[in-house]
Amino acid sequence: MRKMYLLLLPALLIVLSACNQKIEGNMSETVEPFSFTNQDRETVELEDLEGEWWVADFIFTSCDTVCPPMTNNMSQLQEMTSEKDVDVQFISFTVDPEQDNPEALKQFGNKFGADYENWSFLTGYEFDEIKTFGLKSFKTLVEDIQDSNQMMHGTSFYLVNPEGKVIKKYSGVKNGELEQIVADLQKVS
Repeated sequence: MRKMYLLLLPALLIVLSACNQKIEGNMSETVEPFSFTNQDRETVELEDLEGEWWVADFIFTSCDTVCPPMTNNMSQLQEMTSEKDVDVQFISFTVDPEQDNPEALKQFGNKFGADYENWSFLTGYEFDEIKTFGLKSFKTLVEDIQDSNQMMHGTSFYLVNPEGKVIKKYSGVKNGELEQIVADLQKVS
C-alpha cells in the first residue's frame, strides 16, 4: 500500500502544480487610482475593479489606423473568454477625451459588437490627465499629433491583476496574441 502512495505522489504533485500555474509577466506597474465615465455615463473607478482580472487598452474613435483592428481584437477576446467561461473585465481608455464623449464611445463600441456587461469605454478627463495616467500606470506614451486629428498611443493590451498591478502586455494588433491572453487568464481562473 505504501508503494502505491509513493507512486501516486508524483502524479498528484504534477496535478496540483498545474492548478497553481502563474502567469509569466513582463511588467510590474501599479495602476494609479482613477474615476472616469463610461459609455453609459456611469462612473468607473479603479476600486470597482478590485478583485477582478482585467484587460486594458488605449484607443480613440476617430482613429484611422490601429484602433479599429485593436478594438476588433478586443471584441474577439471578449467572445473567446466568454466561450471559455473566463471571468474578466475589459477597459478601453480613450486618448481623445475632447472628442470621445460617452455617446461617441458607445457608437464606436457598437460597431464592434461590444458587450457592455464587462467592457467599459472610458472618458471624462483632460488629455494631459490620460497622458500622465498612461505613462505612470502602463508605461505607454500618449501624444497629440500637431496639425492632425490623430493621436499617437501604444498598441498593447495590458493584463491587470485583482490587486491593480499591470503584470503583462501583449500586442493589441496581432490577433495571434489573443489565444495567449486567454491561456494566461485560464491559469488564474
